[in-house]
Parts: sequence; C-alpha cells; structure tokens
Amino acid sequence: MAVPKRKTSKMKKRQRKAANRYEGVQATFCPNCQAPAAPHQVCPSCGMYKGKQVVTVEA
Repeated sequence: MAVPKRKTSKMKKRQRKAANRYEGVQATFCPNCQAPAAPHQVCPSCGMYKGKQVVTVEA
C-alpha cells in the first residue's frame, strides 16, 4: 500500500480545497454609465476605462 513520505502542508491542503469555493468573477458596474462590466476591462456599452474614453462605441 502506498504511504506518503511527507505530511501534506496546510498550504497544500488549503489550495486544493480553495478550488471548490471559487464562485467566479463578480460583476461590477461602470461608474460612467452604470452598465454591468467585467472588472479591469473596457465598458462594452460606453467604451470608458478608468475615467478615460478608450474605445469609440457606435450606436
């Protein structure tokens, strides 16, 4: 029968269990137009990022 050579550390156990607690990326709202947008991404509805116009969005 296989027996582990070393005790599994607390960090390794916690990393393994953390995958089950992951709930995905939380939705955030654009401060300019209040539309839902992914965090750290350009807003798809208005094209703003960090208060600056980055992309021109056609209507």
